[in-house]
Amino acid sequence: MQHGDLVRQGVIGGLPRPPGLLASQPRVEGGAGHLQPRLAGQMIAAALDAGVTASWVTGDEAYGQDPQLRAALEARGTGYVLVVACSTRVLINSGRTPVRADTVTGRLPATAWHRQSAGAGAKGPRYYDWAWLQTGVGEHRHLLIRHNPATQELAFYLCWSPTPVALSELVRVAGTRWCVEECFQAAKGQVGLDHYQVRNWTAWHRHITLAMLALAFLAVAASTKPARPADPDHPARSSEPIDLTVPEIRHLLAAAFNPPLQYHPARFLHWSNWRRRHQVSARRSHYRRRLADESST
Repeated sequence: MQHGDLVRQGVIGGLPRPPGLLASQPRVEGGAGHLQPRLAGQMIAAALDAGVTASWVTGDEAYGQDPQLRAALEARGTGYVLVVACSTRVLINSGRTPVRADTVTGRLPATAWHRQSAGAGAKGPRYYDWAWLQTGVGEHRHLLIRHNPATQELAFYLCWSPTPVALSELVRVAGTRWCVEECFQAAKGQVGLDHYQVRNWTAWHRHITLAMLALAFLAVAASTKPARPADPDHPARSSEPIDLTVPEIRHLLAAAFNPPLQYHPARFLHWSNWRRRHQVSARRSHYRRRLADESST
């Protein structure tokens, strides 16, 4: 599930929308805000019908605010962790009391908050304070609340699962959206996903297809590397360079196919190794400081 800017560009989950929906004003009742979750629901249904196995769906507020998408996922038995607005009303007290999500936050005791990592980031584990409370009737619905201790920012998620799950599992799913954002930033910055002028369907489709193929090639090349440490929160204490990344592979390929006359290819390999050795040192320092800050709280 991706943000609205790429939905408006015609890409949702890596698949193009139909040609008739490339116009600046989508011909969908309710406007573009209703287009995104509708298309997402269709694509999820198509993927599941094709045999793709997925236990969870996560997405931003554009999808979380759509009750039809949530109902469709529940009907298929697919859990979700979807961002919603702070003004979203939820049912507490076994479904008897409607209340705004941000109002609930102020009533939670200090013991309701748990510091957990939403995954490994570029500068260490992404620690937030998390709270959850049961909503509706049964053990399958929750309001998940994320608090950023540095900025005091709050985020709210509506969660549903076919079976009871632990808080850590909901936190893990919520954190996977960061991987989606990273993927789209790489597609824009490394292969020019958004560097086009929409003039007709054929030209647009060719550009998007070639950009996605290029990114897939770089991603596969970058994934061919030794296994990562068992604990991503504690990177290996080694002076070896970090693994080749998508930007680094693109840089080396560009140098190989179009090398400057004054540079020997060995020079590019030398600087690549130097950069990656510096990056592993910087990453280790970031992780050490992040973990030290966390242990002192």
